[in-house]
Amino acid sequence: MSDHKVYSIPARFRRIENLHILLWLIKDLCWALNYKTVAMIMIVPTMAVALMITWQTRHILSEVLHNLAVVFWITANCTWMVGEFYGWDENLIGEIGLRQLAVIPFSIGLIILAYYYIFLASKASFREKMFHKAEEAVRQEIRNEK
Repeated sequence: MSDHKVYSIPARFRRIENLHILLWLIKDLCWALNYKTVAMIMIVPTMAVALMITWQTRHILSEVLHNLAVVFWITANCTWMVGEFYGWDENLIGEIGLRQLAVIPFSIGLIILAYYYIFLASKASFREKMFHKAEEAVRQEIRNEK
């Protein structure tokens, strides 16, 4: 067990990530139940928290790339939702609607993660560097709490 490293992040980061899951679920539940007004309102806090998470992890490249992919995922998700709510999901511009346009942010998120997994994550030196960056973030959080 001594050669297994534990990757940790500050508890504040985890609390915000958990809040983000709650907001996203509320937004998607309202979408599924066709509660347009609440679902549309929930776009703002869901995106805001996703951007906050991305910003707070900006010093840990492995985290920021995943969080940036999530921002694009939510953007695509919201684009698709708006399209369905307002009848813009198909045939908005010819045969293209917001559902088809949602492919763009979905694809950007996939490209970001493909770059990470193909070019970065396979390198032991990169993984080691990210481990140390995460450790430093935890140490900084502990210093800030004192």
